[in-house]
Amino acid sequence: MSIREKLIGTWVLESYTEYPVDGSAPAHPFGEHPEGFIIYTADGYMSAQLSAANRASFSSGDWFGGADAEYRAQGLSYIAYSGPFNVDEDSGELTHTIAVSMFPNWIGQAQPRTANFADDILELGNTSQYRSSGRAVNARIRWRRAKSQTAQ
Repeated sequence: MSIREKLIGTWVLESYTEYPVDGSAPAHPFGEHPEGFIIYTADGYMSAQLSAANRASFSSGDWFGGADAEYRAQGLSYIAYSGPFNVDEDSGELTHTIAVSMFPNWIGQAQPRTANFADDILELGNTSQYRSSGRAVNARIRWRRAKSQTAQ
């Protein structure tokens, strides 16, 4: 089975760990038990949603009516992006091309990833360090294949 075929479907977030390149302690920006999904479709698109667990509700029921502090807190505990994906089967490199993102700086970027599989586990990693909380980091994101909702 090709890497692309293995990716197709929905995966549930199990862990997101950042490893600072300076050797300091690993960090979990979305907490020890993050929530989220990454979905790869057969027609070549992907969508990722990563969130801290138990996020506080806004004081207003109007999603445009939050206080500045609420938007800041939510922005630090959630990331989402989507776009086309591509797999180079020879090198094993997976690329997410960001078309829309909660973090607009990513829009238009082609972000290469490593993809490793073990049974129903997918571990994604970045191929070049990035900045997070003021430090250069590498990340490892662990996903478990979601159970089908059509069989339930």
